[in-house]
Amino acid sequence: MELQYKGKKSPQEILQNTPICSFEGNINCKNILIKGENLFALQTLLNEYQLSGTIDLIYIDPPFSTNTVFTIGDERVSTISKSENDDIAYIDNLQGYAFIEFIRERLIIARELLSDVGSIYLHIDYKIGHYIKIIMDEIFGIDNFHNDITRIKCNPKNFDRKAYGNIKDMILFYSKTKKIIWNDPKILFNSDDKNRLFKKIDKNGRAYTTIPLHAPGETKNGVTAMEFKGIKPPKGRHWRCDPKELEELDNAGLIEWSSNGNPRKIIYADEKNGKKMQDIWEFKDYQYPVYPTEKNLDLIKTIILASSNEHSIVMDFFCGSGTTLLAAQELDRNWIGIDKSYKAIQITKEKIKRLNQSLYSDNEYSYAEVKSVYKNATQKIS
Repeated sequence: MELQYKGKKSPQEILQNTPICSFEGNINCKNILIKGENLFALQTLLNEYQLSGTIDLIYIDPPFSTNTVFTIGDERVSTISKSENDDIAYIDNLQGYAFIEFIRERLIIARELLSDVGSIYLHIDYKIGHYIKIIMDEIFGIDNFHNDITRIKCNPKNFDRKAYGNIKDMILFYSKTKKIIWNDPKILFNSDDKNRLFKKIDKNGRAYTTIPLHAPGETKNGVTAMEFKGIKPPKGRHWRCDPKELEELDNAGLIEWSSNGNPRKIIYADEKNGKKMQDIWEFKDYQYPVYPTEKNLDLIKTIILASSNEHSIVMDFFCGSGTTLLAAQELDRNWIGIDKSYKAIQITKEKIKRLNQSLYSDNEYSYAEVKSVYKNATQKIS
């Protein structure tokens, strides 16, 4: 399926005809902050700095097509009418197909930058997000779609509009290929979880539960249809593993036998590192953000821990106030951030400097600005 609209370019046209730029400043360090138009910066990183296939994780929180001016302090104006003296953070004024193509151009180049084990998370709202999902299906393939994550962003609202209150937005999670970095994030068990899930206590006082050793689906041939301790799996089911492995579990005391001879595997609470994270996340917006639409640091850390490894390169080309870069730095990842807003870059620099002064003195952090834009390496267009 594809989304058709006026002015839609082919992927080849975008990759071949998007201008490159020159940077004023050094971008040879492992952590890079770039001020300027991200489309040109991405194309330059791809073609001039040979970063194709090097980025393990991209998280972006682009404009949401709200036709809004965002100012520092999160004051908003519904039309583009602010004066030059106002403290503008960024302007979100693209609408309709122009907005969709704006996002699509950047995603097509971003895909080329992703490594073969790389993933991308795109944060968007319910009004435009379903169109963006179709675009991402086109670019990354619907088979590489993993989740539409619901993010609870605020407390319940009470208003007079004839609609349900909106307390969530969405994060679309895709990968470049099937072989991805995945660290399976867990949520720690609380006392209620442990009491509910691990109701049994063994002779040593350890809480545990049991799970079946067989699974749905009958196997006529093969090891999982063979006998274990003289019994076969129930009709319509098969052993979850080779009976030899079941023997090892039994010898280790990790099988509990019921009174009627039914074996079940023992799972101890103190050996589990938590329960699997689901696709509804409650990471609420900050009540007093330093930058409009600033996202929760723990939200970004969750994504980085799940879909990158230490020293992976994490990229955010709508980096805003630098939350993604801050999270990546704290988690020992390398990072690249791009934003064209002077205020965004200023706040990002301040955040990183507070985190670690050595980023400046030890040359672990570099800053560059888009200086000139070229159709190719020799022809200047702006």
